[in-house]
Amino acid sequence: MLFGRSKKNPITIATKPVEKWIYATCGYCSTGCSLEVGVDAQGKGVSVRGVTDADVNQGKLCLKGIFEFEVFNSPNRGTIPLYRDNTFEPYRDVTWDFALDKTTEQIRRIQQKYGRDSFAIISTGQIYTEEFYALGKLVRGLIGTNNYDGNTTLCMASAVSGYKRSFGSDGPPGCYADFDHTECLMAIGSNLPEQHPIIYWRMKEALDRRRFPLIVVDPRVTMLAQMADMHLPILPGTDLVLLNAMAHVILKENLHNKDYIAAYTTGFDDFAKLVADYDPVMASKICGIDEDKIRTVARLYAKASAAMTIWTMGINQSTHGSDGVVAINNLNLITGNIGKPGGTSLSITGQCNAMGTREFSSCSGLPGYRQLEKETDRAFMSQYWGVEESFFPTKRGMFETDIFPAIETGDIKGLWIIATNPMTSMPNTARIRKALERLEFLVVQDVYSDVETTKYAHLFLPAAMWGEKEGLFTNTERRVNIVRQAMQPPGLAKPDIWIFAELAKRMAPPTGGTNGPLPLGVTTPAVAMSDSTLLPHLGKQFRFPQSTAEAFEEIREVSKGRLCDYSGMTYEKIEEQRGIQWPCNDANPNGAPRLYTDGKFQHPDGKAKLIALPFIDNNERPDEQYPFWLNTGRVVEHWHTRTKTGKIGNINKFSPTPFMEMNPSAAEKLGLKQMDYARILSRRSSAIVLVMLTQRVAPDAVFIPMHYYDCVNRLSLGLLDPYSRQPAYKQSAVRIEKISDQEAAGITNLQARSY
Repeated sequence: MLFGRSKKNPITIATKPVEKWIYATCGYCSTGCSLEVGVDAQGKGVSVRGVTDADVNQGKLCLKGIFEFEVFNSPNRGTIPLYRDNTFEPYRDVTWDFALDKTTEQIRRIQQKYGRDSFAIISTGQIYTEEFYALGKLVRGLIGTNNYDGNTTLCMASAVSGYKRSFGSDGPPGCYADFDHTECLMAIGSNLPEQHPIIYWRMKEALDRRRFPLIVVDPRVTMLAQMADMHLPILPGTDLVLLNAMAHVILKENLHNKDYIAAYTTGFDDFAKLVADYDPVMASKICGIDEDKIRTVARLYAKASAAMTIWTMGINQSTHGSDGVVAINNLNLITGNIGKPGGTSLSITGQCNAMGTREFSSCSGLPGYRQLEKETDRAFMSQYWGVEESFFPTKRGMFETDIFPAIETGDIKGLWIIATNPMTSMPNTARIRKALERLEFLVVQDVYSDVETTKYAHLFLPAAMWGEKEGLFTNTERRVNIVRQAMQPPGLAKPDIWIFAELAKRMAPPTGGTNGPLPLGVTTPAVAMSDSTLLPHLGKQFRFPQSTAEAFEEIREVSKGRLCDYSGMTYEKIEEQRGIQWPCNDANPNGAPRLYTDGKFQHPDGKAKLIALPFIDNNERPDEQYPFWLNTGRVVEHWHTRTKTGKIGNINKFSPTPFMEMNPSAAEKLGLKQMDYARILSRRSSAIVLVMLTQRVAPDAVFIPMHYYDCVNRLSLGLLDPYSRQPAYKQSAVRIEKISDQEAAGITNLQARSY
């Protein structure tokens, strides 16, 4: 008799004839795997394979990458613009001219009536870097709103903030090759096998060749924790206490690198005074880690000739996320572990091009890590773009997490959402739904017409997806890589940069006449872009890129001499080298694997800052009414809100429905069994989930994957980090109830299977 896999529905990969292979970079996570898309004789993507001579993945792909070609033929692609006057009416098909004219008209109407900043824009981490640059030029140079942000605020804002506070600039200082040199690796809130499988493979290969201590800090017994030398099951939200206590031990036992601290840092005295209060005995009572284990880990880390820390959302998505990143940087600065092989603070980025938006989208500043707050940076971009300097704001506007509350207060009246799905990704879903319903005008620009946020939009713009256009991504280790176009977009879907360029024409009509609605207060046709009666803030040299190639040439120019220097790159060179790590310039013609190797940082004095960080406990904690911690995260088969992976059968079959990991002892007390449906409730709302019994979670905690619509983010509180404004997805309190009518619960649970 046959058992097991032979009785199930296994993965199937059909053999299809490939006419040619097109080079690309994976469009899922930030690992940055090089791959090739197999295209058949009809120009259809039918296969994917890894590129063997690529440094990042060396031919390997994870489950999502193997089936990435299936996204080209996934259902509910947006193929035509859609419009409705009111959101309770059905959509109707419209032309691109109508859609773009309407968008321009509504932006201008809202800004004229309520002010320039009353229209907001929320972007993504998934379009190409050139498209980010073009969007930033459109927003900063033409639309003029300061309320412009990316959904990277939900995943990487705390890492960005922490790098800036410690080193003076964003930009991960290390690389994957550091796994090959480190003598001690600490992973905090990072489950590599499921979040970034190929980075995990790189780490595991290094570990198999040369044993070094692996320390995993995570409330849950993740796959990575199961293979660790030491697992520290920390209480949610207390990472800062643990890191301060480690620093306490290192300083008290004279294990710090005095020469490095003296030469390359400032703030040591205040830092030392603060961590003196974080004795391991005191710290253990707050973070839940045994005092002797804290001492052991601190000694291991400090005594290693090279030590590195990696982290993902477990640090970032916290009310102390930015402080947690700074504390990691503090640890590496006092041990001299920045800028050398095997010694680094390495954030593992979330989206495929979250780094690209940080570098060139102008969300938080201006291109090339320039700051709106710096007059010299504003002056440079003013001259280069041909935009009057006074048109730029002098400080950044609202983060994404502040834009939605501003809709509630009436400060934001219109919103343009690009390649992100806040109805599933933002905390406190009910609040987001009510906010979207208040908008006078909402336009959603996306690959799929069925994303949940589109239900609340007035206008839908269909965009081309990964592989249907050409452009660049930057991965976790600052490696810039290219996606060549493999297919044509379906129907009337257009590349994002085309959409931005067409809107720019309507915002700033070219010399010789108008192309769409006139700007505010203008009733006569335009004669020239720089006509003082038309757009007085624009100079004659203002031009808008019409292609990714044109945008890339501007990126090369504006980045020259900056930390994120692209000036030595070309598309051909990037593909030939299978990606290039910035800075790439005359001094580093093939890129640079690490930053700060010379000990020179980006603060004005050239030194890194050691920052004293007191722990303030402002999390929502379990209590008698809501006795469980709610933890959230990813599973390997899904990606973000499942807009892609939920449509691919070979992937979705593994976890097609929301589920909750729960400790068997806790389940027994509530009368719950494996595969029961349960109701989970927070102070915000409730959801129905399938119960999975496992010892991976503590008796007072549960874990739910974050991918499902109308599920986990109905429950999450989402308190914000004061520096990064990133939500604390991972520190909420819930209670769990048994459901008597299991059949009805199963039907309700299926509603979360959006696809």
